[in-house]
Order: sequence, then C-alpha cells, then structure tokens
Amino acid sequence: MTAPRVVLGVSGGIAAYKACELLRRLTESGHQVTVVPTAAALHFVGEATWAALSGRPAATETWESVHEVPHVRIGQNADLVVVAPATADLMAKAAHGLADDLLTNTLLTARCPVVFAPAMHTEMWEHPATQENVATLRRRGAIVLDPAEGRLTGKDTGKGRLPEPSEIFEACRRVLARGDLAQDLAGRHVVVSAGGTREPLDPVRFLGNRSSGKQGYALAATAAARGARVTLLSANAELPDPAGVDVVRVSTALQLRDAALKAVVDADVVVMAAAVADFRPAEYVTGKIKKVDGVDPAPVALVRNPDILAEISAHRARPGQLVVGFAAETDDVLANGRAKLARKGCDLLVVNEVGDSKAFGLDTNAAVVLAADGAEVHIPDGPKENLADAVWDQVAARLR
Repeated sequence: MTAPRVVLGVSGGIAAYKACELLRRLTESGHQVTVVPTAAALHFVGEATWAALSGRPAATETWESVHEVPHVRIGQNADLVVVAPATADLMAKAAHGLADDLLTNTLLTARCPVVFAPAMHTEMWEHPATQENVATLRRRGAIVLDPAEGRLTGKDTGKGRLPEPSEIFEACRRVLARGDLAQDLAGRHVVVSAGGTREPLDPVRFLGNRSSGKQGYALAATAAARGARVTLLSANAELPDPAGVDVVRVSTALQLRDAALKAVVDADVVVMAAAVADFRPAEYVTGKIKKVDGVDPAPVALVRNPDILAEISAHRARPGQLVVGFAAETDDVLANGRAKLARKGCDLLVVNEVGDSKAFGLDTNAAVVLAADGAEVHIPDGPKENLADAVWDQVAARLR
C-alpha cells in the first residue's frame, strides 16, 4: 500500500518551530511528507532541519528542478496539504488566488483536501479582512482550524496560538481517513456539548456523573476534520482541546444552558452530548458541611434543572437547524430512547446503554441513532471516533 503523500506548508510565523513536531508525527506514522516552507519560514527554521526530519529535500524554490514542474506536480500528487502555521498573509494570498512562491502555487494546483492551521496575534485573527479570507477559504471547501487561546509572542495572550501539533496531526489523520468525503460539513457551524455537569452542594462537594467527555470531544474533533466551524461546550472534561475547535468551559447545568443558548444562535447543527444533571441542590451551603458524631445529616433537597435539549428543540434559533440529543440508558434502551425522542422533540437521538464497562470513561462505544422520521441506525461497538463519524453521516445526509 502506497504511503499517503502529505505536503506540509510552513509560512513565516514564530510558530514555525512547532511544525517540526507535526512533521515528526506525520513521518513516524508512515506518511510521505514533502515540506514546502516559504522564504519567511526559513528565517525561523532552516532548510536542513526540514530535510533531516522528513528524509526528503525541502521544496523551497519554484525554479529548482524546472523539468519536473514542481509548482504544479507537488500539489497534483498530494493526498493532503496542511499549512501549519498559516499566517494572515498566507491565507490572504490563498483566498485571492495569488501564486508568488512555491507554496501558494501548490495550493492553487492541489485537488486534495487542504487544512490550514492559523497562528497570529489576536488582533490579526479578529480583523475583518482575515475573517473574510477565512470564510472564503471555508466556503471553497478548505478546512480552516480555529486557532487556540494562550500565550502568543512576547507577553501577549489571546486567541491566535497555533493548535498543539498532536491535535493538528489528529485532524490530518481524520481528513486522510475520509478522503474525498472530508469536507461534507464545510461552511457549517456546529455546536457540541460534552462532559458532565456538576451541581455544587458546598465548597468541596457536588452532585455529578461519570461522563468523561470523550464522546463529545470525538464529535467535535471529527466535525472540525470534516470542515465545520465547531463550538465545543465543555463541562468539566479533562481532555486536550481538539485542534480548530472553539472551546467554552462550563460547570453547572445552568451555565451550560446559558452558553448553549448563546452559541446556537447561528448554528446549523446542535449536538447535546453532555450528561446534564436533572436536579441540583435547592440550597448551596457556603461553608463545608461538617460531620457531627451521633447526628444524622439533614436531607438534601433537590430542584429540577431546565431541560436544555427540549428547550433548544422547541425554539429553533434558525430555520432548518438540526438538533441531536444523547440518551444514556441502563434498561429498556430502545423503548426509553423512542419515548425520549418524542418528548425532547429533537431530530436525532443517539441512544446508548451505560453501566459497568459500558460507555463512560472508555474509548469505545456502541449506540442506536433514532430519527424523528422513524429511521433507526445501529452502530456497533468501536472507537468513539467511529460513532462520531456515523452520527455526522446522518446529520450530513439531512443537511443535504
């Protein structure tokens, strides 16, 4: 089997050094990588480094090996082009079809999936010109990952940091796995909730659940790899941020509701995969509740939390918005799932059986996707990434 051919484009940002780690992950996992750095990128990492790490000469000049027509052939022969870091200048050129060096020529001739991993200062990322260029690239089918938040050059912090190389690699791996189908969510905004809410009883105790957030994070990561702009509402999940995903952290059900109602305003798809507490303590005790010998603790009164899924389903923020719910059941799984689908009013409900050695905290999952139109799709036990892709397959078919 021929090794996947990947072009790693590197533009001139300080984050260019991080592309060395991405290159190492690509080569060590069996990919044949051609590095195409811009002239500015070579000021940060030299040609010898790229050649040593890739095991191949770095392609730096349009006028080298002219008989091989490198400005055409490199893009034509690739299975994937990933640009990391992608500067504001590089994306502006790509959006406007400029081709003044080997990398921009490669982008024009590529007929494979293209992934941009932006890195720049916050003000540059948020500038209307950059946002319009990003929108143009996404509209044409390119996958533009959202930058991460964190430390930038110097003392600055904010949104604009290159996503971690490990997460960029995972995004590339998912894109290559899907081939020509990789971009079926391009131009869509999806909102995914993940993890489990916690309802505080006192400063050290809470009512919670066993959800790790792995399934929701898999849904967010696969959606980003399929071209979507993704907002992930993360409830107490201790997992690395997926590359290209805008992560909003929440803790309680009320916080999740507020964040969800804000995020879904312009969303095409809403997937509520988080395990949301049905109840919360009626009273929060400001000091730690003490144990007193010989005295039984007072009963904990509970009040009902809002039903976020039902609320979003009943009041769609925009016409045609698709809403997907999750149901964790311990018995009568399908019967309870069908009843919940009707009660919640969503378009799809992913029903899975939970319990000891099932679903929670594991890397695998099995489920049945129930649809409001009566369709029923059984997804066998396997990696949670596979279940995520199966859910997005159902969503993408309905969006079409």
